[in-house]
Amino acid sequence: MLRPIPGADRGDAYAAKAPERRSPRPEPPQGPQRAERARPDAQRRRRPGVRLDVPQLDPTGLHGMPSDEQQRLARRLRDAGEDFLAERFGDAHVILRPLASRYAAVAEVQELFGLTLYRLGRWTAASHRLEQYEAMTGAIDQLPVLADCYRALGRLNDVHDVWDRLRHADPDAQTITEGRIVAAGALADEGRPRDAIRLLEAGPLRPKRPKEHHLRLWYALADLYDRVGDLQRARRGFARIADVEPEFVDVADRLAALGTADTGH
Repeated sequence: MLRPIPGADRGDAYAAKAPERRSPRPEPPQGPQRAERARPDAQRRRRPGVRLDVPQLDPTGLHGMPSDEQQRLARRLRDAGEDFLAERFGDAHVILRPLASRYAAVAEVQELFGLTLYRLGRWTAASHRLEQYEAMTGAIDQLPVLADCYRALGRLNDVHDVWDRLRHADPDAQTITEGRIVAAGALADEGRPRDAIRLLEAGPLRPKRPKEHHLRLWYALADLYDRVGDLQRARRGFARIADVEPEFVDVADRLAALGTADTGH
């Protein structure tokens, strides 16, 4: 498992535009009037936070490998991890592609390659690598990312299957929240925004110390309220985010576009 570091996933849910799908970064409103703005459709476009630290190889997965080869692999994997964290996904891909073929049994290589492919918008290839990582390790920390690959591919039943496995696996708070966001997005894709709202409302809405995954959940929920016409709850949701992190994505623009309850704008 590639361990997360504090803040490593900050912004990972809002990557640059991928070739197969619209950008997960919501665009700002195009004008002051709510009717004229382009709805960011955050449920379709947001990605779960990617959890990653600079990789450290688990020696148990290197049985029989000469020590000098282990050292070379560790250096190359660290280089790729640093490229990934710096959002140089193309550079990471160049390093990882030959490593993934040569070291098919090294879980850390498959995990990082899967995450890199995901950030490049190569959903099918990413899902294969992340499935392999899960099969090799039994780890559930990247299941939200795998579910989002399925969602991008229109495999919504598979999204729900992953969510069902995840919620019964006793994951940590961040992993379950990220999975909840993706599962709610799939419900919204199916034309079930009210069900998506109920799923998100069952998440951690009032933590004592909000973290990034809480803000992502609040944003997804506020966006759904906006989409179904519950403007008061949408305003409150975006305002709650702004109170914690005023520059979070396009929260200020969303609040401006929604106006105030008194003016009705």
